[in-house]
Amino acid sequence: MKSCAFIEPLAVGLLLLSVCVAAQHQRPNIIIILADDLGFNDVGFHGSTEIPTPNIDALAYSGVILNNYYVQPICTPSRSALLTGKYPAHTGLNHDVIYGPQPYGIPLGMQLLPQYLQKMGFATHMVGKWHLGMAIQELTPTRRGFTSHFGYWTGHQDYYDHMSQPSPGYWGYDMRRNMNVAHDAYGKYSTDLFTEEAVNVIRQHNKSQPLFLYLAHLAVHSGNPYAPLQAPSDVVAKFSYIKDEKRRTFAGMLWKLDESVGQVVEELRSNGMLHNSVILFSTDNGGPAAGFNQNAASNWPLRGVKASLWEGGVRGAGCLWSPYIAKPGRVAHQMVHITDWLPTLISAAGGDSSTLKSIDGLDLWNTLTQDRSSPRTEFLVNLDPVENSAGVRVGDWKLVYNPQSYGDHWDSWFGPSGRNETAPETQLNVIFEQILHSPTAKAVLTVNPEAFANMKSLRLESEVKCDDIPANATLHCNSQENPCLFHISSDPCEYHNVAATYPDHVNILMAKLKIYNSTAVPPRNKPFDPNANPKFWGYSWTNWLDYPSPLSPNIGDQSSNDNYFYDLYGDYRN
Repeated sequence: MKSCAFIEPLAVGLLLLSVCVAAQHQRPNIIIILADDLGFNDVGFHGSTEIPTPNIDALAYSGVILNNYYVQPICTPSRSALLTGKYPAHTGLNHDVIYGPQPYGIPLGMQLLPQYLQKMGFATHMVGKWHLGMAIQELTPTRRGFTSHFGYWTGHQDYYDHMSQPSPGYWGYDMRRNMNVAHDAYGKYSTDLFTEEAVNVIRQHNKSQPLFLYLAHLAVHSGNPYAPLQAPSDVVAKFSYIKDEKRRTFAGMLWKLDESVGQVVEELRSNGMLHNSVILFSTDNGGPAAGFNQNAASNWPLRGVKASLWEGGVRGAGCLWSPYIAKPGRVAHQMVHITDWLPTLISAAGGDSSTLKSIDGLDLWNTLTQDRSSPRTEFLVNLDPVENSAGVRVGDWKLVYNPQSYGDHWDSWFGPSGRNETAPETQLNVIFEQILHSPTAKAVLTVNPEAFANMKSLRLESEVKCDDIPANATLHCNSQENPCLFHISSDPCEYHNVAATYPDHVNILMAKLKIYNSTAVPPRNKPFDPNANPKFWGYSWTNWLDYPSPLSPNIGDQSSNDNYFYDLYGDYRN
């Protein structure tokens, strides 16, 4: 999988050329499908039968289910961790998200996953949500390693008109094809648009080089506050057995996401690429359950919601699929963190992950494909000095304080469980038939005819089980001086704070946090810039600092005036 040097005479050189071309073909295509705000319990393979996810489940059951997998609590931090291999505390993106009018992003001095892969000869394409900076064009996807991008730059949008409203008074169209506003997307459902684009990227791909496709869906994130949950009415009608209207619409959104996975996998098969691909499916963070963010996700039985350090906020739904996985169709209980994907996928691509410097991620390619022990034994859950919130996991132990800042109500446990459904559509035999007849399953069977032999046992193994919430459950962990300690392997639902019983463990984990804090950088968050308001830019979100200021026209063109940006917002290049 390494590059070749041709130094022999012509006859030998031609032989080497054929060998090298064959070797280059062995470099796998890498596809990341990132769901937005998908809860741990929103995928079928964790045990729920309420909303079928046949294509996602087919990928999981024929690959590796990541059962001890952790992400960040919200969008921007997770996406930065995925693409940099660094904890957000080491990039300054550990507090909140980047809102449209905020002039900052991933520091330009940091190399991203697509930039590494581009240097290795990959064609790199992105579809969907960016959410990692847009004030200047250098912060946007096609300046950060992607040859093409079709999607949006902000954190969310309406599923049909593609307007984004991060705050009252800031409202504008957000859909781009590379640097150009994609007006032709108006009125078309976002999930369908992104699926069609991803399928076209695969269909038109020149197979003389490997493909890196990053498909970052809007689904199942809420849209704007005035219409948060949206799906085609005919799809929502499939779920008439779900009585809760919001959960029913959410089911339609999730169905479209699952359908997208099937279409992407089928196109890989149709274009002769599936047999040489690595597919990662992951959520970016836990689900916004019970009305949080006007959404209806489920992390049951895990505790908490999106934007919290509870397991429901950071334990992610995910799976890895590839024909290079030895003994596929298993549950991985090894610890995996979202920062690990950068070195792991570079290793999968034939690169040398040991040359990567100043990252927090670990190369888990052999761990996951060969079912070996994981070099990862700990991770920083997060460290947020603004909220005075922190969490760290070492082995089976997790220490946390001030795990969320939205009121004590969100410290609880939220359903629905999806385990007691009685509708005919939710019976397990029906679910399994849907999986076996899904486009993903049909495509996978062409690569591995023995897939799906043990779906039932895998489903049981990947389900988190907890007793009913006990009367003496720890309700809150709001004191840094008296943090909570949980033994996650025996108490995955974080019922019992055992800090008083294990003071030495508390001291050890607090010392770990102190070490992480000593290497953290200040949060990069900046105030809203009123110049960013889409009303000044034809009601479209744009890279406003590349143009003369509408409110201070005497400043001139900021693209040629770095002092203006530096004085107001700090150095965005480091």
